Amino acid sequence: MDCRMDGRTALITGASTGLGLAMALEFAAAGARVLMLARRADRLEQARAEVAAAGGQAEAFPCDVASAADIARTWQQISARQDARVDILVNNAGKATARPFEQVSDEEWQADLDLKLFAAIRLARLALPGMKARRFGRIVNVLNIHAKAPGPNTAPTSVARAAGLALTKVLAQEGAPHNVLVNALLVGFIESDQWARRHAASGSTQPYREFLDTMARERRVPLGRVGEAAEFARVATFLCSDAGSYVTGTAINVDGGLSPIP
Repeated sequence: MDCRMDGRTALITGASTGLGLAMALEFAAAGARVLMLARRADRLEQARAEVAAAGGQAEAFPCDVASAADIARTWQQISARQDARVDILVNNAGKATARPFEQVSDEEWQADLDLKLFAAIRLARLALPGMKARRFGRIVNVLNIHAKAPGPNTAPTSVARAAGLALTKVLAQEGAPHNVLVNALLVGFIESDQWARRHAASGSTQPYREFLDTMARERRVPLGRVGEAAEFARVATFLCSDAGSYVTGTAINVDGGLSPIP
């Protein structure tokens, strides 16, 4: 199967670590030029250098996508490039925020929606006109399995992710006549910096790998292990390449079988 992206430009948010960096590496290896966005300029530059060291083309744009003004400023920078095209948009920025509903304040609701929903809305609104004009576009919204199967004590994340799933369906319907394909990838239990931080904060005496294996067993992941960021990135690469040219409006679980809803 040919999953090449030669001549394409991909914008990835949350690209400095974890899934975002894994997708940047995979996309670049497939021939795409990658525009990497994240808040921390120092960590973002390290990630860009990692992609470049692997032989990929990458540019770094420090940006807090929870800020409408920061998105507008960054888009102006991107638009000023000689090749200002954005063929592929991956809305990946986000963090796990899950507590009992009554404990979530208005400010926390707004912050979560700004980061996980409105960032995707604003970036898609900017990228879509060019995609439609060129009659090629790919948008991937990175959500989690709570978008389909929300549980107790998962606010505000599950609500923001469910809204992201609805956004995916709306954009897929509107983009299809213009060959703009829009899909969602739903994360289950995949290794990331977030889990490394949780391991450190837990004070556990277990080695990190054993900690992850224990978590996989406790969460009853059918495949019996934690997923790898590269495994997730390969699914995104398929969707964003010509190999995925007849897939749109889908929400694919990348979760080792964990979600009760396919």
